[in-house]
Amino acid sequence: MKRVNIFILPFLTLTGILNSVIAQDRIVVNLNQPIAEIPSTMYGAFFEDINFAADGGLYAELVKNRSFEFTLPKMGWKEPNYNRHSYNRDSGVSTIMRYSGEVTNKRYLHIEVKNSRNYSLINEGFRGMGIKKDASYDFSFLADNVKGIKRIKVELVEQEKVIATAYVDLKKGSWKKYEQSLKALATAKKAVLRLTFEGEGEINIDMLSLFPQDTWKRRKGGLREDLVQLLEQMKPGFIRFPGGCIVEGRTLERRYQWKNTIGPVSDRTLLVNRWNTEFDRRLTPDYYQSFGLGFFEYFQLSEDLGAEPIPILGCGMACQFNTAELVAMEDLAPYIQDALDLIEFANGSVNSYWGKVRSAMGHPNPFNMRYIGIGNEQWGPEYIKRFKAFEKAIKQQYPNIIIISGSGPFPDGDYFEYGWNELKKMKAELVDEHFYRSPQWFRENADRYDSYDRSGPKVFAGEYAAHSEDFNNTNNWECALSEAAFMTGLERNADIVEMSSYAPLFAHTDAWQWKTDLIWFDNLNHYGTPSYYVQKLYANHAGTTAVPLLLNGEKAVGQKGIYASSVVDKNTNELILKVVNTSTQSKKINLKILGGKVKPIFHRIDLSNNDLTAVNSIAQSKNIYPKESQQTNKKNKNTFELTPQSFSVIMFQLINK
Repeated sequence: MKRVNIFILPFLTLTGILNSVIAQDRIVVNLNQPIAEIPSTMYGAFFEDINFAADGGLYAELVKNRSFEFTLPKMGWKEPNYNRHSYNRDSGVSTIMRYSGEVTNKRYLHIEVKNSRNYSLINEGFRGMGIKKDASYDFSFLADNVKGIKRIKVELVEQEKVIATAYVDLKKGSWKKYEQSLKALATAKKAVLRLTFEGEGEINIDMLSLFPQDTWKRRKGGLREDLVQLLEQMKPGFIRFPGGCIVEGRTLERRYQWKNTIGPVSDRTLLVNRWNTEFDRRLTPDYYQSFGLGFFEYFQLSEDLGAEPIPILGCGMACQFNTAELVAMEDLAPYIQDALDLIEFANGSVNSYWGKVRSAMGHPNPFNMRYIGIGNEQWGPEYIKRFKAFEKAIKQQYPNIIIISGSGPFPDGDYFEYGWNELKKMKAELVDEHFYRSPQWFRENADRYDSYDRSGPKVFAGEYAAHSEDFNNTNNWECALSEAAFMTGLERNADIVEMSSYAPLFAHTDAWQWKTDLIWFDNLNHYGTPSYYVQKLYANHAGTTAVPLLLNGEKAVGQKGIYASSVVDKNTNELILKVVNTSTQSKKINLKILGGKVKPIFHRIDLSNNDLTAVNSIAQSKNIYPKESQQTNKKNKNTFELTPQSFSVIMFQLINK
């Protein structure tokens, strides 16, 4: 027995070595056969005003219903000293008044202060107001018909604790703008704005506003800085705006009309947000669009970030999941003119009508818009008829503008097949595909674009996200890992896929309608989901040229749970691998490079978690977070290991010949 054991032990050791060798997978990258140049627009950002993404989110205004234009004009406002059951109205009373004439801002508030009991108005903000200690805030309002009231005491209050105070002295006269700044003595997540009117008399007020001074690029009345910074860190190649289903509207009357979102903020026409009552389970009756974040600001933000602006316009079809209302073909001309006017607004000289409007807003130089989308998620023959009319008119006047069409709301099925067939016949330039499916679907469809017709239209994967459940989705690690696997197929097919964007972009933790989102925030804080970091890693390491990659002699689309793609970055002289290991086992990879050599030291960034249900949150914003490291390959063997359930970006420095 002892003699047998002596021979068995070396045999077992040898078997273990052999198994280790067999278990090692080989990736072969061929630098001699580039697939395609990586479009600068390959990875972008999709913005829609859903989940309080604009008002209450990216747009930094803290006052809700600042011009009393909501359907219920006092929504968001309280009068704590007003007794509606008393004929004498105690300290005072306010009345909604309507301006005479045709104006966009139709209402103002008339206030009568009865006695020294100090009539007050309180604005609740967007689920409260986020106030930071030592930060300064700009308060402003318009006032008219001032009689007897000497001044207004302005306070920021949280649970009766006053954290900022200022006073505004009033003067007689017609409509006048008053401004005052406040400095916060403490931080508050859910503060309110309280105005106390001193003296007895009356006053008309409108456009009450409160902004942090620390906005993006310190622009007065601008964007929330921390949220733009998260967007900036993604390095998006484009920003698609303003949606999404709000482009269409539940009805044509309530569609998004870009001309109502430009010019002086006080003159922009407020609109009820279509997500206001979309979901019975998540009714949001106080969700409106002030359009302080309008088309000018979208273009400006795109320019700030070095991203292509991609506006999407309605095509005369209301949302087909709602009313499916149509404008008749003979009445489509104004809709088409809106598209032509938008191109002039973005690109026209200061001598053109809409170029002058842009210049008057502070941007005499053109925005150099190259793309425009017609329709969001429309389908069927009526969409094709309308798209053809838009395309003909746009190409006649602006032949170099690239027009984005759509294949409907689903990635397959009758609507999808019909749309693609018709758009191919038309030789459409760029077709927008949308898909919200399970994580498994994303893994199984990593080869989706491998078989697409290279002679047909290019693809814009304009809206996608892995959904863990139907409505109660979570932005968990399985979703993000599956999206990372799918995105290897986008990169491998850079010759056909020109653009892609996860959707939606932003969500307020206290006011969401759609739960699978890239970035979450409350009134003070924010966090990126695991999907955010996947998107960021792809965009930050997009490279310039896609090159072929084989795993054990085949395309890496799930064999042994591995998905992979490769690019060369001519600017940094790097070979960059994106490798996803969806299995529960570690993987040892041997890399062979045809047509080049790399230095032994390489850099890598890894995302991983052994719990597929793991998420990030406000409290644990870095639960799943990129980890950077450097490694050295001994004897230039080019081997590396993949941890279970991980996404890795691995960068090798190429050695010039």
